[in-house]
Amino acid sequence: MLTKFETKSNRVKGLSLHPKRPWILASLHSGVIQLWDYRMGTLIDRFDEHEGPVRGVHFHKSQPLFVSGGDDYKIKVWNYKLRRCLFTLLGHLDYIRTVQFHHESPWIVTASDDQTIRIWNWQSRTCISVLTGHNHYVMCASFHLKEDLVVSASLDQTVRVWDISALKKKGVAPSEDLMRLTQMNSDLFGSGDAVVKYVLEGHDRGVNWASFHPTLPLVVSGADDRQVKLWRMNDTKAWEVDTLRGHVNNVSCVMFHARQDIIVSNSEDKSIRVWDMSKRTAVQTFRREHDRFWILAVHPEMNVLAAGHDSGMIVFKLERERPAFAVQGGSLFYIKDRHLRTYDFSAQKDNPLISLRRPGAPALNQAPRFLSYNSAENAVLLCSDIDGGSYELYVIPKDMTGKSDITPDSKRGLGAAAVFVARNRFAVLDRNHNQVLVKDMKNDITKKCNLPVPTSDIFYAGTGNLLCRSEDKVVLFDVQQRSTLGELTTPFVKYIIWSHDMENLALLSKHAIIITNKKLVHKCTVHETIRVKSGGWDESGVFIYTTLNHIKYCLPNGDNGIVRTLDVPIYITKVSKNTLFCLDRDGKNRVIQIDPTEYSFKLALLQRKYDQVLQMIQNMKLCGQSIIAYLQQKGFPEVALHFVKDEQTRFNLAIECGNTAVAVASAKEIDDKDCWHRLGVEALRQGNYEIVEYAYQKTKNFERLSFLYLITGNTEKLSKMLKIAEMRSDVMGQFHNALYLGDVQERVRILEESGHIPLAYATAKTHGLTDVIGRLEELLDGSLPYTPSLEKCCLLMPPKPIVLDSNWPLLTVNKGFFDGAFGEPGTADIEEEEGAQGAWGEELDLAVVENGDHEDDDLVVVEKGLSLESGEGDEEEGWEMEDLELPAELAVADVVPTSSAYFVVPPSGIPPGQAWVQTSSLAGEHAAAGSFDTAMRLLNRQLGIKNFEPLRSVFLELHLASHTYLPTMVSLPVLPLALERGWSETTSPSARGIPALVYRLSSLEEKLKVAYKTTTEGKFTEALRLFINILHTIPVVVVDSRKEVDEVKELLGIAKDYALALRIELKRKDPALKDDVLRQAELAAYFTHCNLQATHLKLSLQSAMSICFKAKNYGTAATFARRLLELNLPPQVATKARQVLQVGEKNPKDEMQLNYDPRNPFVVCGSTFTPIYRGSRDVSCPYCRARFVAETVGSMCSICDLAVVGSNGSGLLCSSTQVR
Repeated sequence: MLTKFETKSNRVKGLSLHPKRPWILASLHSGVIQLWDYRMGTLIDRFDEHEGPVRGVHFHKSQPLFVSGGDDYKIKVWNYKLRRCLFTLLGHLDYIRTVQFHHESPWIVTASDDQTIRIWNWQSRTCISVLTGHNHYVMCASFHLKEDLVVSASLDQTVRVWDISALKKKGVAPSEDLMRLTQMNSDLFGSGDAVVKYVLEGHDRGVNWASFHPTLPLVVSGADDRQVKLWRMNDTKAWEVDTLRGHVNNVSCVMFHARQDIIVSNSEDKSIRVWDMSKRTAVQTFRREHDRFWILAVHPEMNVLAAGHDSGMIVFKLERERPAFAVQGGSLFYIKDRHLRTYDFSAQKDNPLISLRRPGAPALNQAPRFLSYNSAENAVLLCSDIDGGSYELYVIPKDMTGKSDITPDSKRGLGAAAVFVARNRFAVLDRNHNQVLVKDMKNDITKKCNLPVPTSDIFYAGTGNLLCRSEDKVVLFDVQQRSTLGELTTPFVKYIIWSHDMENLALLSKHAIIITNKKLVHKCTVHETIRVKSGGWDESGVFIYTTLNHIKYCLPNGDNGIVRTLDVPIYITKVSKNTLFCLDRDGKNRVIQIDPTEYSFKLALLQRKYDQVLQMIQNMKLCGQSIIAYLQQKGFPEVALHFVKDEQTRFNLAIECGNTAVAVASAKEIDDKDCWHRLGVEALRQGNYEIVEYAYQKTKNFERLSFLYLITGNTEKLSKMLKIAEMRSDVMGQFHNALYLGDVQERVRILEESGHIPLAYATAKTHGLTDVIGRLEELLDGSLPYTPSLEKCCLLMPPKPIVLDSNWPLLTVNKGFFDGAFGEPGTADIEEEEGAQGAWGEELDLAVVENGDHEDDDLVVVEKGLSLESGEGDEEEGWEMEDLELPAELAVADVVPTSSAYFVVPPSGIPPGQAWVQTSSLAGEHAAAGSFDTAMRLLNRQLGIKNFEPLRSVFLELHLASHTYLPTMVSLPVLPLALERGWSETTSPSARGIPALVYRLSSLEEKLKVAYKTTTEGKFTEALRLFINILHTIPVVVVDSRKEVDEVKELLGIAKDYALALRIELKRKDPALKDDVLRQAELAAYFTHCNLQATHLKLSLQSAMSICFKAKNYGTAATFARRLLELNLPPQVATKARQVLQVGEKNPKDEMQLNYDPRNPFVVCGSTFTPIYRGSRDVSCPYCRARFVAETVGSMCSICDLAVVGSNGSGLLCSSTQVR
């Protein structure tokens, strides 16, 4: 059984598979109906209008309808598109067991515990027939797919077949009077529309299920007598063919498979059984541990089944549908219908080669699952699951024309996998001994090689090499040298596909694709939510792959996308330009045309083949938001501009790539305040003052405009801004402009007119304006404000800018490849204007309307030479350029300059910290980048850490130590510089490394030595501080190799053990326990069971021995003495231990009963300091792995003070080798 989808829910009583879509309906005992997409594994919808269990549910064949029946006696017809119940049919008087739509007529058949079967017309919403005859609950009823028959099963131990042909004729309008008369008589005398054709008796108990074969005159039934019976019928009678025995409890449901000659049944004995219909024997049995099965559903066309049980349902297949195939040169070799066939890609011709041996015992999954072809010997290896894994070696005779029915002799053997590794050698995997057997063409062993990892499958990897697959990695193994050439950690790999030149490799797992080179150096990984089925390499190096419902592509850098959708799954055999060759699940060769434009365009962009990119843009139809988003993401917004007609999108792209000319043109079309504001911000970033000024004028942002004139030193326009503020009655604007201009008299006037007389007086007094002071004193009427007497004072004037009234100088670089290639509006024209007239807008003049007629206070812009608004200005001004009417023979082709120079803004680039965060999953590197939030999230997910206060100083030290700061000029801030490790003089300047970290494994090992020494000296408080510091540093340590990862984990264990031991010892020395001799003895005993160094273990045993001896616990003291004598002791200590042991052996009694059993293994709880004996329930810290009693779950770990006890964590991640 190949499980495709599984759900957890209440008991599933009814199932129905959609005939076209990958959907399944499940009706539950709770009254809910669930609609699932079993391909995607998602719940689409749920319907819960029934009261009580829903036992039957069924999809309509063509309409967006389904019908349900439940214990509320109601039949409901639903529209899943409208997501509601359309109507309810009432008539049954007891629970409804099953419901089913007719495949042609607008009928529904229902079976009920009221001992009747009813047929309903769902269009007229009426009951058109009631079938009576059963004398117990009717457990199921269903229509025949082709004939006018209904089969029903009942607890009265019978199966009945009903003839409904009269009902069918009644539904058709009669064309002759005789037919009308016959029908009238039939209705009058009550012969009925449906009559019993056969009554099948043979079961000893109630029958739970009966169903028709889709094409043959067969019926299968299952009953409470634990038997499955097969019945045959003809025109006159029906009889029992055979009984299938094997179930050990009631048979719940039984059905014929739609495409194979098998019967599938399930039972309350928690099993699903598969029976061979012709041999009437059990083929396979699938069991669940705790769940009884209740219902089965079989897809009418596909190899998909579903079963409902006590805790949900499963969707499954009985055997693999992927045909075994291999591609060699221009030919495909594959297996179909027990024949080895070949397919010529160029001629598109299919030919059978040889017939294959049929397996002896009937079983499923015996078809070859893997094929390996050897062109030198014209031989094939076929691997299958027969006998737990076996292979067959066929040598194909040279002339097999017209002899495809001949089965040549084959050489067989046992092995989990077999693959050719050389011209006349093949390798066989022996899983039992984890070795590869190299055999020759005579099937004789020539060499045995032990494999470096536990291997579950092997693949070809070039002459003499194998790829060995284990659960979590793939290893490249050289059979000749018996050495490992490469290794890569991956999800469980199912298939591998080599590129045509054997330089690149695609590893396909269930939901991921890993692209590597031939040495297993990782390039990229693509994750999919739907199962990956197959793949093939395009000639250009793009990997094309299929999922269940899409053909997709993957570029060498990991970018992927959809090529087209699929109706049914396919298996790619070859990709050639825009043609895709594949096999379907029936083993038929199919040729699919695909459009490679999108991935070819992206590949050319990735490989910087800009001439191809330009040609594709000009000749092909590339459009859509995905292309625009991709170009933006990859840093080509100027190319994306070519695809966009929407002005808002053009404006956004122009702002992103810094193309202010296009941005101005788009902003004029949009004429939105927010666009002008964004344009002003971008132009200011570039130092293009003219555009900034224009944008501020369009938004009437007078404050920013005044400040712009201030920083550019344009005092003339500042004066005009002062007049404009006065016209607008903007007092603060007037004052600011006067302040910018250094005009004291104007400031005094503004203050006086606005009523701030004291401020006006203080300003005049300070600046010595004697002609104004007298008048202001009279207005103040003697109450003069205090003004300090300043001997040396001067008027504060704004400093003159370094760059005066012109744009900032920008870098001069050659034009990019795409600049001007598309003839963008607003680019070439602007350059011509610059060449003719200089910086446009330089002669900008502000004309102030003096008469006060200023509607909306608009600022009137007057230009000399060039107008900012297109179409404005005097026609007589400007350069008189007229086209010359030249003769045709003098016409020359347009000359495009090969290169030109212009000003561009240097790109800002990605900050190093951001690059570190994007490329790393290690918390230490995130903290070094200053991204404390993501570092905390990583530690929480990996180690369950919740308390980050102890890590605050660690994070800050990491961040500060990974940066240095370069001082600049006095008025400017310092420049932060990122420090990266692994740098050398050959490193590319644009390459981003990994951060230099202050905490290293070597420094922690030095700290551990100091902590050991401090412990030996008896400074337990200081030693505990050192070990806790190690525990707080390990989460952010980064190492380079797997060996160092193991050392870090070992260090973590040591620090945890010592932190626990020292906490126990400090607890024992607590003054509060001074008089509690019993507790002191217990803690001393627990101290000796911590994992300590031999030196410290001696000291702990001596201490525990002394405490117990003084407390007259001679038996326990003797235990410690015995352990102490096993160690290498000084003579004096050994003598003392022997004396204690003698006393203990003479008098093995204990004065006090300790909670301590040295013979029962235990660990010490880090919170309560009590023993947790083996077999007792406990919880642990997800970070330090300290153990605690179960009652402490949810509390903070008292050992590391970081993580929550009992929470989950994926594990310590301290090296990039763990995440590749």
